[in-house]
Amino acid sequence: MGEEPRILGEALPFEEKIELKNWAGRHVGIESYFEYHRKTLENFEEFWLSVAKELDWFSPPSKAVEPGDYPYVYKWFPDGRINISYLALDRHVRSWRKNKVAYIWEGEPVDPDGRPKEVKKYTYYDLWREVNRVAYVLSRNFGLKKGDKIAIYLPMIPELPIFMLAAARLGIIFTVVFAGFTAENLATRINDLGATLLVTVDGFYRRGKVIRLKDVADRAIEKSPSIKNVIVVRRLGIDVNMVDGRDYWLDELLKGVPQNAYVEPERLESTHPLYVLYTSGTTGKPKGIIHDHGGYAVLLHATMKWVFDVRDDDIFYCTADIGWVTGHSYIVFGPLIEGLTTVFYEGVPDYPAPDRWWSMVERYGVTVFYTTPTAVRMLMRYGDEWVRKHDRSSLRLIHSVGEPINPSAWRWLFEVVGEKRCPVGSTWWMTETGGILISKAPGLALVPLKPGANGPPLPGVDADVVDEDGNPVEPGKKGFLVIKRPFPGMPAPPTGMWGDPQRYAQVYFERIKGKGYFYTGDYAVKDKDGYIWVLGRADEVLKVAGHRIGTYELESVLVSHKAVAEAAVVGIPDPVKGEVPIAYVVLKQGFEPSQQIIEELKEWVRKNYGPIAVPNNIFLVTKLPKTRSGKIMRRLVKAVATGAPLGDITTLEDEAAVDEVKKAYEEFVKAVKESRTA
Repeated sequence: MGEEPRILGEALPFEEKIELKNWAGRHVGIESYFEYHRKTLENFEEFWLSVAKELDWFSPPSKAVEPGDYPYVYKWFPDGRINISYLALDRHVRSWRKNKVAYIWEGEPVDPDGRPKEVKKYTYYDLWREVNRVAYVLSRNFGLKKGDKIAIYLPMIPELPIFMLAAARLGIIFTVVFAGFTAENLATRINDLGATLLVTVDGFYRRGKVIRLKDVADRAIEKSPSIKNVIVVRRLGIDVNMVDGRDYWLDELLKGVPQNAYVEPERLESTHPLYVLYTSGTTGKPKGIIHDHGGYAVLLHATMKWVFDVRDDDIFYCTADIGWVTGHSYIVFGPLIEGLTTVFYEGVPDYPAPDRWWSMVERYGVTVFYTTPTAVRMLMRYGDEWVRKHDRSSLRLIHSVGEPINPSAWRWLFEVVGEKRCPVGSTWWMTETGGILISKAPGLALVPLKPGANGPPLPGVDADVVDEDGNPVEPGKKGFLVIKRPFPGMPAPPTGMWGDPQRYAQVYFERIKGKGYFYTGDYAVKDKDGYIWVLGRADEVLKVAGHRIGTYELESVLVSHKAVAEAAVVGIPDPVKGEVPIAYVVLKQGFEPSQQIIEELKEWVRKNYGPIAVPNNIFLVTKLPKTRSGKIMRRLVKAVATGAPLGDITTLEDEAAVDEVKKAYEEFVKAVKESRTA
């Protein structure tokens, strides 16, 4: 637990600082920021209550937080009444923002010149009317009301946020299931929630191909007895199976709804569940995390201001899929609460070419850009020219999300994409927190940038790095990242985790015994300036000859090499050392696989991390097994290397990636056997 972290493969990170001039923040310098942060913790409840009162409540809260009915489940703003759909739409429709553009949506298909064939723009008034009409259908046609439960299985099309907002308006609890998930995954989530209605689509585009999603939904419904009705969005106009009395086309339902239909938003308790989102672990069934209307809205409002420094003239682009929590929080609810114009896109970043995102930045004048390190590393492979062919002068702020960002990827965003003008941050949060908790906050403070650092905890967030007993570790030493106090946006009543308060307490609060800290499951380091560097999952650690090595740390060393775009590191059993690392590496364009590169990478690790971490073998492949949200599936890589069963691969993006990993390993084993025979 106490070894010095070596996470870059470059100079030790804690010394490098990049100062940006002409960036307005209310607090100049890290000392000023931490003085402010200390005061927010000293007056913890009063601070969060003051933030909450910046929103429009039907009945403002008089109390910040109180214990719930189960251990570690907290009620935020318990006596307040609110509705997040009202915050996102009605209050803007009653203001000058009524005819401001809320969404710019771009479909994947392009014409022969590479221009998008489909672009739709919704003003706040347009969106409000569509949400009211869909809420009318849910209420009048299907009798759904506050507390009922539905599942939404849609791709990145405008109807996805429309249904989320319509359900929220009525107090219906929804779960969004990522459109890349299989029938089995969909059925598991429907059954756990007890959803009675499913919303899906005939099909959608991905990499130019038609994905027939209704067919997948039909297979899930066979295993989902609670589903009574299905609403189908007509995206492609293809023929699909429609069951009489169960399945209904959305456009046909809407024919009977007045254009000016109005559904009064329910005046909900702050703690009323908004949605349940399922997050998978390495073991056990997916965990259904509950988020509420009030506390969740307050955290999103705060982070949009602090982290993204949003302004009324911003064009906000978050590249996530709405099927994941990042899309819920920072495509749907956060930006709409703030009255922003938000871009979202149906397809993948490198279709039909690797400049799709940069063409959108130029086309719509994007000012705030939020993306993932995985996507950045993928796009880096194609070279800088794809970025530089497009005007990015509108950009003023860039953040990343989803996993720790390698310093080389950070520099690429800062130097190439942002042209050294824009602050670049690495936000830390997770499905369970609902929104960002640790990040540089340009809307609050002008502090030095550190490539790869997440930054200080946000105001009112009591984050720390501790040992196994919950004691703070020294600066520069690795420990567990914890949140010491409750926070708005945390898993909500009644049970934190849907239907399983005991598992909720065990997973998140009982790992550090007797402290009541929220255990994030991540390793982290706090440097001497108070910045937190999240190192990755604590369960993704190799133990080599008694030394604990994080897979992320070793991957960061490999990715810092000029030839490497991506890397996946796993440990395999070794009779002497206990475990030894092996690595699968994807090279950047312009570098050809060779034994020379393999030896060069081993020497790079030896020099920049140490001899103990040099991989026994490095395999050069063209793709790595990833989930459909872009995270590397290291357990599959490890299963191939150890001969273990692959287990559940329903979240796998591309099975060909597993085949390539398997082939590379089998060829290595064959070569070893032949050399021994010779």
